Amino acid sequence: MKSILDRAASRLFPDTEGHHGVLPPLLVLLTFATGLVDAVSYLGLDRVFVANMTGNVVFLGFALAGDAQLSATASLLASGAFMAGAWAGGLVAPRVAEPLRLFALLVAAHAVLVGAALVIGLTTDVRSIGRHVLIVLLALGMGLQNAVVRKLSVPDLTTTVLTLTLTGLASDRFGPASVRRFVSVAAMFTGALVGGLLQLHQGTAAALAPALFLLAVVALTASLSRSAHGVPS
Repeated sequence: MKSILDRAASRLFPDTEGHHGVLPPLLVLLTFATGLVDAVSYLGLDRVFVANMTGNVVFLGFALAGDAQLSATASLLASGAFMAGAWAGGLVAPRVAEPLRLFALLVAAHAVLVGAALVIGLTTDVRSIGRHVLIVLLALGMGLQNAVVRKLSVPDLTTTVLTLTLTGLASDRFGPASVRRFVSVAAMFTGALVGGLLQLHQGTAAALAPALFLLAVVALTASLSRSAHGVPS
């Protein structure tokens, strides 16, 4: 598994082979998972994002302006929970010296939160009280994910925000960075497409299940790869 990830990393970062270890392909998987989770939150939970906070700020403005299809409560819950998750990640980061260990720990915590959301999706009427609980759980997890990804600072693989990625893809000369940006955009699009199909046709639990699986795989792989050297601190 590690050799496969190392080869994928060398394709994404051919100019700095080995510098980021197994992180680049794992971040691509997280980007795909983000598409899945945001499909659940937008299509199934009050038209809100749990990963894209720019969208939430705009949705909050629209809701306060009177758009009946958007919920100010949901936007505030998602934004507050996301910030709480990021704050918690920021508290943990200085206490874990090894970046790959920090990554594995926070992604595992994210997986636990998505797992809890999956259980609620299976046992509760999401259209009633369950939807706000799901928003909080999913946004908390995304806050944790963003905190550790920001700490690692792997170029062009932010896992949740694509505005600058698309800008760089369009404005910069084609090169290795273009490949990374294209892969990141493709991963997010594919995750959103798959998540949308599952959410619309099978329901919330069906869309969250592959996200939970991917998060668990990423956390386990990162934990098993902790001996890899050269990850930026």
